[in-house]
Amino acid sequence: MTTLKTYLYDEHVKLGGKIVPFAGWDMPVQYSSVKDEVLAVRNNVGVFDVSHMGEFFVEGEDAEAFVDGLVTNDIQNAPMGKAIYSPLCRENGTVIDDLIVYKLAPGHVLVCVNAGNIDKDFAWFKSKHTGFKCNLTNRSNDYSLLAIQGPKAFEILKPLLKDLPEIEYYSVHETAFENNPVIVARTGYTGEDGFEVFGTHEGTKALWQKLMSVGVTPCGLAARDVLRLEVCYPLYGHELNDEVNPYDAGLGWTVKGAKTNFIGKEALAPKKANYKLVKLILEKGIPREGYPVLNSKNEPIGVITSGTMSVVLNKGIAFARIQIDKAPSDEVFMVDIRQKPYPAQLTKKPFVTGGHK
Repeated sequence: MTTLKTYLYDEHVKLGGKIVPFAGWDMPVQYSSVKDEVLAVRNNVGVFDVSHMGEFFVEGEDAEAFVDGLVTNDIQNAPMGKAIYSPLCRENGTVIDDLIVYKLAPGHVLVCVNAGNIDKDFAWFKSKHTGFKCNLTNRSNDYSLLAIQGPKAFEILKPLLKDLPEIEYYSVHETAFENNPVIVARTGYTGEDGFEVFGTHEGTKALWQKLMSVGVTPCGLAARDVLRLEVCYPLYGHELNDEVNPYDAGLGWTVKGAKTNFIGKEALAPKKANYKLVKLILEKGIPREGYPVLNSKNEPIGVITSGTMSVVLNKGIAFARIQIDKAPSDEVFMVDIRQKPYPAQLTKKPFVTGGHK
């Protein structure tokens, strides 16, 4: 199978990035070490090439109404200039994808979707478009995307752009980098302060090279996965998939039942979860996706959906999907690692508290 390359592929190779296939793309998994890249983002600033993500534009008088009817979160009543995270669901409430909607201006909406779901999502959008006065375009091939993340992200990025006000977390702003138009959102997938910058391919390449020249650490997919798991952000294909609903993935807060209508509303109205997503910490052993989760009687009750070694905690951390009817009342969990049970402590809070604004 042929894999795609982002416009920055040669830049990654020049920097010694280790390239791996991911969601149909050749992407850098790491440059130096995962630990160094994670700590760069937690303590300073790092940059990720996430140009494999998809961009849909919805433009016209019904733009907000059209998108609002597709997703569970409230788009219509969100202020202009805000970004809104939401699942995209089928009529039966199962999750097609999770995405971010950016309200750029009245009748002008950007939707960013996961790389592996671009074709599936766009086909779904098109199938529901009839009757709305707005144009829908898939411009995923026209845009590159950088995520500049870390407590010094604003300090680094502000002097490089034409203007960058202190926009709030989950807000979006249109400006320019060296006469290249860019869309800047104070969003990210690391839990730290930071920005995601959508731009032309050439403009994004120039911005990447500028960031390298001022000492920003290039970071790969491996660090991104550790960072998002440390702050307990779900990932499509792991905590979210075609079989679960938002309540199964701990995303009930994104389901706005008070909305007049949205696809999946009727199915989700009972607020019924089939699974419980739990956070587990292990003193010993590294949990990995697919490992069975056991109760105190060594009976299987669920499975690890994402697991890794936390750089900050130096302990194994994991999301686990537990069958609701098997969730142990004594809250005793163990993870079966190569047929040996390892005790795991349940935690209700994120493993690491990020520093996002």
